[in-house]
Amino acid sequence: MGSIRIEGLSRKFKNVTAVDDISMDIRDGDFLVLLGPSGCGKTTLLRMIAGLLEPTGGRILLDGNDITSTPAKRRDVAMVFQNYALYPHLSVGKNLAFPLRIRKVAKDETARRVDEVAQQLDISHLLDRKPKELSGGQRQRVAVGRAIVRSPKAFLMDEPLSNLDAKLRTATRRELTDLHRRLGATFVYVTHDQVEAMTMATRIALLNGGRVEQIGTPEQVYDTPASVFVAGFLGSPPMNLLPATVGTRGRTVVASGDGVEAELWPGQSPQRAVTLGVRPEHLQVAGIVTGTGLRMTARVESIENLGSEQIAYCRVGDAAVCVRAPRPIALLAGQDVTLTAPVERVHLFDGDTGRRLEWLDVPEMTEFDAQLLSR
Repeated sequence: MGSIRIEGLSRKFKNVTAVDDISMDIRDGDFLVLLGPSGCGKTTLLRMIAGLLEPTGGRILLDGNDITSTPAKRRDVAMVFQNYALYPHLSVGKNLAFPLRIRKVAKDETARRVDEVAQQLDISHLLDRKPKELSGGQRQRVAVGRAIVRSPKAFLMDEPLSNLDAKLRTATRRELTDLHRRLGATFVYVTHDQVEAMTMATRIALLNGGRVEQIGTPEQVYDTPASVFVAGFLGSPPMNLLPATVGTRGRTVVASGDGVEAELWPGQSPQRAVTLGVRPEHLQVAGIVTGTGLRMTARVESIENLGSEQIAYCRVGDAAVCVRAPRPIALLAGQDVTLTAPVERVHLFDGDTGRRLEWLDVPEMTEFDAQLLSR
């Protein structure tokens, strides 16, 4: 078992609140990725779970036991650091054995577990080498192996792939994902790289300014972002976001003064300021379209060729809008086009709070009395 519960956890550094009243449940066997920009509090949160930083508020429970005040060495968790933190004077074998030696595990049991982990990570041939003789990828495997050999309840990883080149990072992502699947253990993994988060995580916790913006599966946070921040952080390019106003003309309509209009669902909605969002891959080039959906008039400014696909950078009034499609995209710089998107691909966010708006059908009301309400 390796479930972790975080209840109202906070950490302040003088006048700066790095982690601000965070609560979440990390389920046994989760691969939870703490994702967010630099300075959002993800590493501070991880270090508090590890016991390397003391919280200024809240508590941490591991399998139901309060470990908030438990020293790091007595917590049944293992940390893999960004710089690997291997002992340079020890061989790979002795680095792997070190956590067991300080816990006074019997020599024969230590040798058995080191050999087992070395085979699991395909580093048996490196056991006699020193860290300076290893490549970056090999050092990363040794660091992970040193954590595995303890058989902890949870693995904590602080950007362990950031020192690897792009090709090795891709291969190592797959290795870590396979390792998680084989071990069935709980992983808590810090990164600012959304590709790592989307490809490795069972769930993502997206942090911003010391708070959690959204927790969900990679599909949930990408397809139904809970806020403007989430929508603008995930995706490459990120979601197109345009200021607009929602109102009603028989149907709920979203419009701006820049040639943007979306006819959405039947029903009444009070007039309010919103942010309209649509992902670049959901925009299509089309003529005049009737019925529900999004339409906007745009001017193509430039086109970027990515090989299998292209990105068209357009201008809609004062707003920049991207369109992503398979190559060839059949657009030219300077061209005026109409862009459309189906109604189910349109996202709305409250103009004041930035939180996602959902269409709610209230059972006791008619379909024309449904309202757009803040989540």
